[in-house]
Amino acid sequence: MTRIALCQIPVSEDPKTNLERVRDALGRAASKGAALAVFPEATLTRIGKRVTDFAEPLDGPFVTAVADAARTHEVAVVLGTFEPVEGRVFNTAVALDRRGRRAGAYRKIHLFDSFGARESDLVAPGDAPVVVELAGLRLGLITCYDIRFPEHARALVDLGADAFAVIAAWGTGPMKEEHWTTLVKARAIENTMWTIAVGQAPNPEALDGFGVGRSMLADPMGVVRADLGPAPCVHVAEIDLAETERVRATLPSLSHRRADIYRAVPKAEVGRS
Repeated sequence: MTRIALCQIPVSEDPKTNLERVRDALGRAASKGAALAVFPEATLTRIGKRVTDFAEPLDGPFVTAVADAARTHEVAVVLGTFEPVEGRVFNTAVALDRRGRRAGAYRKIHLFDSFGARESDLVAPGDAPVVVELAGLRLGLITCYDIRFPEHARALVDLGADAFAVIAAWGTGPMKEEHWTTLVKARAIENTMWTIAVGQAPNPEALDGFGVGRSMLADPMGVVRADLGPAPCVHVAEIDLAETERVRATLPSLSHRRADIYRAVPKAEVGRS
């Protein structure tokens, strides 16, 4: 069993405000016995034109302060930040162990150029899926829009992930919340995988529409074990990897994959009869 905290916090444009919220949530997670705390995408600062002003390297003051808090409370952390890169930023999920040491970092691959938004104007894409070892779990890291790409989650399975950590700043809009809840459950079901999905709580001071809450924990059968709704919340729940083994004994869909048939089809072959 691993006790994990879903830390659904509102995110301000001000990194200092967000750091205090992270510290407070980590203290609450520790008091409830959590070994791992997962925070939203863009915990450093809200997504917007000023991300290039606030972006900092992973050894900068924000992540360093979070690492100090992780070490103080002996709780591992996954959270979203921004790193500067050639006039843009990486949208990065950083993983810290309970000693505050960096276990890995994932730079968002799929950029949200959808629903009228243009994330790629500000964000440079990453180029590799990442699995990190934290709190006895091999976590496959997924950031927001990535969850719409099942091949990304499947690549994490192939890299040895035994749970997913999804961080998000999900946008409001028609059907958007429905998409979020459906996609979280779908990634859990199709990979028979525990899926920890944490989004930003709505921030009433912000006008950008990012953050619907609805952080969720889905088990390997896609059963939602926790749904936090829209309000700020730190919710602690348990992940049991033995449950994954039991589910896969009954539903061995991963072992039924046909890699000999399903492969990347060269573009020249598409549409041939």
